[in-house]
Amino acid sequence: MQDIGLRNPAASLESIGLKGYKKAYWNLTPEELMEHSIIKGMGQLADNGALVVSTGEFTGRSPDDRFIVEDSITRKKVHWGKVNKPFDAKQFDRLWRKVCAYLKKKEVYVRDAKANASTDPLYHLRIRVITEYPWSNQFAYNMFRRPTPEEIETFDPHWTVLCAPGFHADPAADGTRQHNFAIINVKKKRLLIGGTAYTGEIKKGIFSVINFVLPTRTSALPMHCSANVGAKGDIALFFGLSGTGKTTLSADPNRPLIGDDEHAWTDTEVFNFEGGCYAKVIDLSEEKEPDIYRAIRHGAIVENTVFFPGTRTINYADRSITENTRASYPIHFISNAVPSGNATGSPKNIFFLTCDAFGVLPPISRLTPEQAMYHFISGYTAKVAGTEVGIKDPKIAFSACFGAPFLPLHPTKYAEMLGKKLRKSKANVWLVNTGWSGGSFGVGSRIKLAYTRAMVTAALEGALDNVPYVRQEVFGLYMPTTCPNVPDEILNPRNTWADKAAYDAKARQLAKEFIANFEKFTDQISPEILAAGPVLK
Repeated sequence: MQDIGLRNPAASLESIGLKGYKKAYWNLTPEELMEHSIIKGMGQLADNGALVVSTGEFTGRSPDDRFIVEDSITRKKVHWGKVNKPFDAKQFDRLWRKVCAYLKKKEVYVRDAKANASTDPLYHLRIRVITEYPWSNQFAYNMFRRPTPEEIETFDPHWTVLCAPGFHADPAADGTRQHNFAIINVKKKRLLIGGTAYTGEIKKGIFSVINFVLPTRTSALPMHCSANVGAKGDIALFFGLSGTGKTTLSADPNRPLIGDDEHAWTDTEVFNFEGGCYAKVIDLSEEKEPDIYRAIRHGAIVENTVFFPGTRTINYADRSITENTRASYPIHFISNAVPSGNATGSPKNIFFLTCDAFGVLPPISRLTPEQAMYHFISGYTAKVAGTEVGIKDPKIAFSACFGAPFLPLHPTKYAEMLGKKLRKSKANVWLVNTGWSGGSFGVGSRIKLAYTRAMVTAALEGALDNVPYVRQEVFGLYMPTTCPNVPDEILNPRNTWADKAAYDAKARQLAKEFIANFEKFTDQISPEILAAGPVLK
């Protein structure tokens, strides 16, 4: 065994059962990791300096293959079911040993990193990420927060991530559903990933860990959202699932970016869990998304894209591999990112983003506190092609708290925490539809990004505070009748449909879906929140 770059003699991999490896490269620079990836034939350099890689069989997360070890800590706290599937503790230990044995005589890459950019050490999480592939380790460098050289000297991790894409499980022997898996072990503080090279499993695995740890130990609310802050210190949050616009809309040149995907809201601050961004890049252009486009440079990783023939120029419009093309880069690649990853105070504006493929919901509406809780618990959107395995066309989905796949606890736990913070902060809450207008998917057209940006800007600047509002009949949403730089006729979605009766029918259909989904929460929420949902007459 040979450890290259190891600066902390106490940081032995043998303590976690990893023995007999050929070499372990500790905390290599992005340049060194890129060089390893290219030499191993795992990546190519684009003309903008980014490393282009393929994640192989899996180009998105596989939520059906995510498990949590059931033990004395998790048994009564985890909300078991379709999202949180139990895994036997002894089987986990056997599988961990098998993965360690698989890595014998192989080169491995070790990354010491941190999560949680809070000013309070109470919320800090130290992570050691051990990967089979060098570019997986570079992803960890990009996405997590980077310790100082002094911190690395004595780094002692709270959690260990072991990622071996080349290892395939035997479902019959190992207790998995198929050959790939992502398993969280809270008691042993380990995350085990195998059979998939999709790097999002590392990122979302740690996010799931944080979503268990923070609410059970602190009053900090973990959130699947992006965040930015204005010149006056006003914080804005953007909730939404993949493909709804969190990364795009929070990357505002006039508002420094706190982070693009995962945050916590404490009594005194909002802070980012990560040190990087993982942006969708399908159809990316400098004109539409300049900050993201310019962030893809030397040090960034671009997944599952192709070059224009005969060049090293990335064709962001190409969908031949997947719709879910992604780029990972350190957050400081965004020119106006907040270096500390946190901002003092509570949010002033909160945006719930939804990609409504039915073309029913308004492009922007202001929510009452009760409506805010209803829509947070519902978490409606249409799943966008490529964000999960098997999704090709937009599909209706309800994801509690806009992040159910990453919530180990019951969704109402997070909703209760949000409700308390909303009451205390009196933040404005907006529902923003980044999906279709003028008809459903295939008939209407997607709302222009320029219009969505203008509506968000108007809300942030207070331009929608004193304009007239009208109430959408079925959903009871309050829609502004005018907004700067947006045509008035698109603000009420019914007006954009040529066939008004067809709109009414589609609205009732979507309302029925909301009502049916919410039935599982009716015994756990107040009558006021229940009454804030859609009404069918």
